[in-house]
Amino acid sequence: MRFAAIGLDHRHIYHMVGGLLEAGATCVGFDPATTDERVLAGFRERFPDLPESTAERLIDDLSVELIVCAAVPAERAAIAVRAMSAGKDVMVDKPGVTSFDQLAAVEKAVAETGRIFSICFSERFIVPATVIAGKLIADGAIGRVVQTLGMGPHRFNRAIRPDWFFDKRHYGGILTDIASHQIDQFLHFTGSDDAEIVASGVGHFGGPDFADFEDFGEILLRSDKAGGYIRVDWFTADGLPTWGDGRLTILGTEGTIELRKYVDIAGRPGTDHVFLVDKAGTRHIDASREPLTYFRDLIADIGARGETAMSQRHAFTVCRLALEAQAKAAWLPARP
Repeated sequence: MRFAAIGLDHRHIYHMVGGLLEAGATCVGFDPATTDERVLAGFRERFPDLPESTAERLIDDLSVELIVCAAVPAERAAIAVRAMSAGKDVMVDKPGVTSFDQLAAVEKAVAETGRIFSICFSERFIVPATVIAGKLIADGAIGRVVQTLGMGPHRFNRAIRPDWFFDKRHYGGILTDIASHQIDQFLHFTGSDDAEIVASGVGHFGGPDFADFEDFGEILLRSDKAGGYIRVDWFTADGLPTWGDGRLTILGTEGTIELRKYVDIAGRPGTDHVFLVDKAGTRHIDASREPLTYFRDLIADIGARGETAMSQRHAFTVCRLALEAQAKAAWLPARP
């Protein structure tokens, strides 16, 4: 499978391209256009042998089957529609879209072209702990899933953020952006096809700079199978040795699973810590060596026109729910 990279504006492009290469795909080139020269420099350092080209040439290249894109969030949908119209499948970084109009345009393009529009939800697809959690749930380890509690804290890192990062017109809002990860995980781990946004809120609790920038968000959601709570923020303290203490707790009728994806603050080294509590006791599982499947599955889906990696309905449902949560969000604390 041959692919090309367009939109080098977010560092997530590194694991998107790296994951495909590791899964056996061939990258025919990348467009160096970027809003952040540091991202481009990091890309060239990681992939020194990949040739540079232009978006036009890469999209017109009949040998290219997939376009991967981590452009400015508000620009991803247009690039995806253009690529699908040229007969290519698409994998974009989250969020896949930042408005309802963009979602409608992408849905229309998929319906008309039959192409795949996949979103690389990295907090699930490149985290081995989530693979282990899925297997435990499938084996009945915690019974029926009742609720998920998803937390997505991030370090602000003001010095390395491009200007678009602070402009809601470009990033879509904290719930559209970061919380799409947790919505994806809620639907996946509860086996839900859809959900209702019961309540949502956003706010700015940081310093006086960028007073309209949303640095905190929360969502209460519910499906016909389970409930969920999501909290996302930009308040990871500098003392943490990674960018965020991302956690997911899955409550079942016979036990719980907690994922500490990026760090165990209790002191265990490494990433991908899974804690299982069931009728037999408590257990810590080192999931760091569990193979990832998303990139391999997506390559297979492109060849077989399947939905192994992620169903198209799921991708669109996550987008819609994130947009709905953002649209109805109250400002926290309440403005007088």
